[in-house]
Amino acid sequence: MILSIVLITSLVSVYAFTNPLLAEQLSLKPMLVYHKFHVHRILTHSLVHADWVHLIVNMYVLYVFGEVCLNNLALYFGAKANLYFLELYLFSLIASSLLSVFKHRDNPYYTAIGASGAVMAVVFSTIFFDPWNKLWFFGVIPVPGILFGIIYLIYSVYMGKKNTDNIGHDAHFTGALFGFIFPILIEPQLVSQFIDKLLSR
Repeated sequence: MILSIVLITSLVSVYAFTNPLLAEQLSLKPMLVYHKFHVHRILTHSLVHADWVHLIVNMYVLYVFGEVCLNNLALYFGAKANLYFLELYLFSLIASSLLSVFKHRDNPYYTAIGASGAVMAVVFSTIFFDPWNKLWFFGVIPVPGILFGIIYLIYSVYMGKKNTDNIGHDAHFTGALFGFIFPILIEPQLVSQFIDKLLSR
């Protein structure tokens, strides 16, 4: 499941590197989604990346955290794990796009690409299942997942308000938030399990 997503995304992205028209047709353009109903862009923008670094980082994080997330889903939901992971990935793309679509619906220059919203959803689902498991902040500093999550959400809100770069912080924030609550949407009783793990330290 995870490897299939990584391979499909990588193949399309690499092809789009040399095919600007394809990248244009797949990218998220809120004005076209909101006013022209190009709803496919809500999903297809995840198949296009800005460059090799953007693609490799997203796919590496997806693969590593995806395996952990899938194992957690299998632990609680058994044979339905693959289906739930696919739902997590696809629905998080939709959830992470909605704020950007609404916020930039009248901006003809706004364009978003990449699977970062869905990738962050996968990361935050792993945090939900094991909040004290350490994540490597900036790749070098071990930080408990729950602390990383709080810092990351605050950072995303702050940078989203500043709007001084070309990074989709709104998508990162909403994707992360959706990923965190997704297990609860499947099984509300998991809230008590999360609280127990959170208070276990």
